[in-house]
Amino acid sequence: MRILVSNDDGYLAPGIAALASAMRRFGDVTVIAPEQNCSGASNSLTLTRPLTVARAPNGFLFVNGTPTDCVHIALTGLLEARPDLVVSGINNGQNMGDDTIYSGTVAAAMEGYLFGVPSIAFSQVDKGFEHLDAAGDVAAAIVERLIAAGALDHAWLLNVNIPNLAREALGEPVCTRLGKRHQSEPVVRSANPRGETIYWVGGAGEARDAGPGTDFHATAAGRVSVTPLQIDLTNVAKMGDVAGWLGTMTGTAATPASAGHVRR
Repeated sequence: MRILVSNDDGYLAPGIAALASAMRRFGDVTVIAPEQNCSGASNSLTLTRPLTVARAPNGFLFVNGTPTDCVHIALTGLLEARPDLVVSGINNGQNMGDDTIYSGTVAAAMEGYLFGVPSIAFSQVDKGFEHLDAAGDVAAAIVERLIAAGALDHAWLLNVNIPNLAREALGEPVCTRLGKRHQSEPVVRSANPRGETIYWVGGAGEARDAGPGTDFHATAAGRVSVTPLQIDLTNVAKMGDVAGWLGTMTGTAATPASAGHVRR
């Protein structure tokens, strides 16, 4: 089994070392990660400058680009053989609810999924990498379950959040949906040494939807949250409304294009 490992915290982060170690029990592991921390990079590709790939003393490959760059390069020319699985993390902090839109950790896994490779993003809920060994054990256990179930025969995109607890204190993994957050905190205004105004993006908002069944609810109870994700952003429920508005512009009765073929 061939496994590609990436992250958004950078190739020197403790989390990626723990994840690579956990994956080695399943087969050949290749690590390719950003040179610098790319938290919040989302699915960005670097298109305005060339990218380089270098090898660190520990054997990890690192790229002067984003998490998506790393997986894209690996799958479109760097690797001699297609991986059977792409894993990303273990991230230094949670990626739950609306966080997944911005997350470089999730984006690295998503790039693998877009190429048809089963992909999983792993994150610890709290920053600091406390009980990272337990998180690595959880990552291995989830991959082991997927292999046993034959679930790696087709592409999945899973988002896994692991409480920072000792292995014996962690509850069993539970399948969840994404919760929602309140609006982010305001930007923090400051000044640089030249007196020019600068801004720091504010912190994430508190959970707004953290009820039963959400990732927030599961991890607050000490359980590992496993959320299946999808890419299709089409708002199917609004297609009829939009077709109607377009019809008033043209004087004809517009209908949603290929409405019968939209995945629900």
